[in-house]
Amino acid sequence: MIILLGLGPGSANLLTREAWEVLSAAERVYLRTRQHPAVAGLPAHLALQDFDALYDSATSFDEVYARIAEAIIAAAQTTPGDIVYAVPGHPLVGEASVWLILRRAQQLGIPTRIVGGISFIEPTLEALSEAFVASRSGRSAAAPTQDAHPDTRNDSLDPLDGLQIGDALEVAALHHPPLNPDKPALIAQIYSRAVASDVKLTLMNQYPPEHPVFVVRGGGQAPASCHRVSLSQLDHAELFDHLTSLYVPPLPRPGGFESLQETIAHLRAPEGCPWDREQTHESLRSTLLEETYEVLTAIDAGDLDALREELGDLLLNVVLQCQIATEAEEFRMCDVIAEVDAKLRRRHPHVFGDVVVNDAQEVIANWNAIKRQEKAAKGETGGSALDGIAPALPALAQAQKMAHRAEKAGFRWSSHDDRLAKVREELEEAVNARDDAHRAEEIGDLLFTIADWADGYGIDVEAAAREANRKFARRFRALERIVRERGLALSAMSQAEMLAIWREVKQAE
Repeated sequence: MIILLGLGPGSANLLTREAWEVLSAAERVYLRTRQHPAVAGLPAHLALQDFDALYDSATSFDEVYARIAEAIIAAAQTTPGDIVYAVPGHPLVGEASVWLILRRAQQLGIPTRIVGGISFIEPTLEALSEAFVASRSGRSAAAPTQDAHPDTRNDSLDPLDGLQIGDALEVAALHHPPLNPDKPALIAQIYSRAVASDVKLTLMNQYPPEHPVFVVRGGGQAPASCHRVSLSQLDHAELFDHLTSLYVPPLPRPGGFESLQETIAHLRAPEGCPWDREQTHESLRSTLLEETYEVLTAIDAGDLDALREELGDLLLNVVLQCQIATEAEEFRMCDVIAEVDAKLRRRHPHVFGDVVVNDAQEVIANWNAIKRQEKAAKGETGGSALDGIAPALPALAQAQKMAHRAEKAGFRWSSHDDRLAKVREELEEAVNARDDAHRAEEIGDLLFTIADWADGYGIDVEAAAREANRKFARRFRALERIVRERGLALSAMSQAEMLAIWREVKQAE
């Protein structure tokens, strides 16, 4: 039998009675590491064999754990009697080698036994709690110096109140933390300043630099230390070893995606808002479009405060649409996210696969090739290059997208001069139109050709038109102001007078 035994979080005083009895009856114990406070207090008769040398010779932690598992399995197959493998804390908490051993032992029919120990979680929370109590009462200068509790929205440190547990190396390897910022988090095994730096960078993709975090060192030992620092300063001090954890409090106000989903679901519930309950996919169409344009307006204005607000309004519409679909058993938010995440990974093989690209143009070429493969897999063959262009797009944007697609399919102009010649041709036809209906048709052709002309230069015609609108509005308001200041009436002015002031406005810019 392989006995997987937890040494607890600190000295041998924290070993469970069951663990002590197993250790007392054993002759040899395999230790994942000898660098643990409990080792010094183990029964004196034990022959101890550790795997510390692997940490220096292996190329990764995964390799270390795999080689440890192989060694323990081999020992179980060749050595008479039970094999005791002891790890810090609890065997099932943060111990990858244990899980490898359990899986392999099950495959080989080798019996296993778990002998639990106190994990790092309990003493870490205890150290946090003692530090906060001491800080509030002013008894200890070593305690956190701020009065604010780590969780300003919830005084409880009870793990059942939503505590999230993470491994520092896994968090450090990511670009965005896998955490709900509305719940507290405990990140274990921040064993060095370098790991702390990587963890900090990941966390700062969700938490602001000034967000308070708490470094707990030596939980399960006396005395444990608890230091409060801002997230941006996390790696500025030498506070780390193999028994160091990081406590991340929730954000001061709800900011997690789950909180927004709960709010929207509540609004749609029987006890919620009558207006929200009445909404359908169709009734929200105009609101969704309006919010999209308001986002564009904020971007065009360079107003980041407005952009933050308008993106929130747009996100509200997305979540509300998903909640309506959820209630109708059509799809759920997780389906939406899973599909777009899979699409992004599938269409970026140069990031998530082994494809090599040299520039953005090759990325676009690969993207389009993958889209064609996806359509073929769905049986969507023989369609038009114009398929998939949204009918609800603004007319100029739709025109430019059509022209761009047609060009990619081979329907292209030889030069910019040819495009310009077509614009002049369409302008001439509009000027010489026989009646208003014909003129409207020719002006439409002219606008389409202008969109195509802009596309040849890589100009976003919709953005250019919005910028022209903003420029006209700015200049016209300036003209109105000058007219008022001079005691004039715009409606009574001649064209020459108006143009003279217009030139003043342009020169002032």
